Amino acid sequence: MEKRTGPENPVPTERRERAREDVERRARLFWNNGSCMLPGVVLDLNEDGARIRFGDICAIPDEVYVEIEGSDRVRPAVIRWRSLTEIGVAFD
Repeated sequence: MEKRTGPENPVPTERRERAREDVERRARLFWNNGSCMLPGVVLDLNEDGARIRFGDICAIPDEVYVEIEGSDRVRPAVIRWRSLTEIGVAFD
């Protein structure tokens, strides 16, 4: 069944101020003073945040540090949303 737009099904609005670039880069999340680490893959990215996929989501706190392949820094981030295998982060 095809879903159509209209008054009953409006087109969702983009909430981000900047568009994200589709990428596929390795990433690592760190928390608990660096004693916990989870590897993942960045699926899209901009200066403000990223969408990251994991094979398994464990109990990740709301505030983490993100290291992305090709970057020379580890960035503090806040998790804005979660699914079974992905998270969306906003960089601080």
